Amino acid sequence: MLELLNSMGALINFDENGYIEIDSSNISVPEARYELVKTMRASILVMGPLVAKYGRAKISQPGGCNIGTRPIDFHLSGLEKMGAKIKSDAKYIYLEADRLNPIDFSFPKISVTGTENLMMAAAIIEGKTVLKNCAKEPEVVELANFLNDCGANIVGAGESSIEINGAKSLKSDKWDVLFDRIEAGTYMVAGAITNGHVRINKIKPETIKIISSKLIEMGAIVNSGNDWVEVDATKSELISKDISTKPFPGFPTDMQAQFMALNSISNGSSIIEETVFENRFQHVGELKKMGADISLDKNKASVKGVSNLVGAIVSASDLRASASLVLAGLVGKNRTQIEDIYHIDRGYECIEEKLTKLGAEIFREPAEY
Repeated sequence: MLELLNSMGALINFDENGYIEIDSSNISVPEARYELVKTMRASILVMGPLVAKYGRAKISQPGGCNIGTRPIDFHLSGLEKMGAKIKSDAKYIYLEADRLNPIDFSFPKISVTGTENLMMAAAIIEGKTVLKNCAKEPEVVELANFLNDCGANIVGAGESSIEINGAKSLKSDKWDVLFDRIEAGTYMVAGAITNGHVRINKIKPETIKIISSKLIEMGAIVNSGNDWVEVDATKSELISKDISTKPFPGFPTDMQAQFMALNSISNGSSIIEETVFENRFQHVGELKKMGADISLDKNKASVKGVSNLVGAIVSASDLRASASLVLAGLVGKNRTQIEDIYHIDRGYECIEEKLTKLGAEIFREPAEY
């Protein structure tokens, strides 16, 4: 994302302490190029802000993980209702607008990035915009809080209906970014799957409540404070439990693969139902290579716990699938080699370094061509 912003003309400073400074006052190229967008679906989020602020945008068709149909029709229909003129071809989407207008818009289906895109556009459109059937994810709430801190007036984030009273301009200052709850959840599962003990700091426990609840249901001990959560499975005999993915506050689809790895070595059997995306079981075949007992029936996976997994050469098909293979590799006997790991770097920063600090034997090898 930083590369994308820089390519438009934004000045970026990312220091060794994890602080990012962005100066977007001189953006001159409101375009998200294909080579930057093709691997990161979140890059579509520049579309709303660009057309709202600069009156035009050229956005490559979004890429990201191949986990099923994720159309951006809702983004486009909302922006079109605001007054944007939209054209597209096989590679790019072109948007133009002399000015955008506030709207009353209901999403046909809940969309996290759709909610965020229209909310950002509406934040700099004078007048009241009302968005209905919105996503309730913590990331939506965090974005609204940030925009309000910049001078916007957004009410209702985290609820089905959001009201945005746009401002002429926004002015940002400093902001502490919300910890990635899916990354946190992945490390929580890492602690559970290894019968280990993990503490994660700088996290809002309420954002991962359902992950904590599921781990407790499976037999792990989970404690939390104001800004930390701790998983202790050192004395636990984990029991496999059913899971059905749902939009927030339901069980997150982005944790489905990780819990499948955990269920695969837990006692008993379970059913994992994927209701959000239709192509999110690509990790099943790779886990089976490692000895997992999993069978598929449409959008449901039947998982029977086995006593152990065995290391193998496996391939990561998408971001969360790659995380599940890393987790399985932590407990698999002998060596596990995961190929196509470029997926994992889109969602986890230095995952091998963090797991090494927790006691894992994990390292990268350069690809051979």
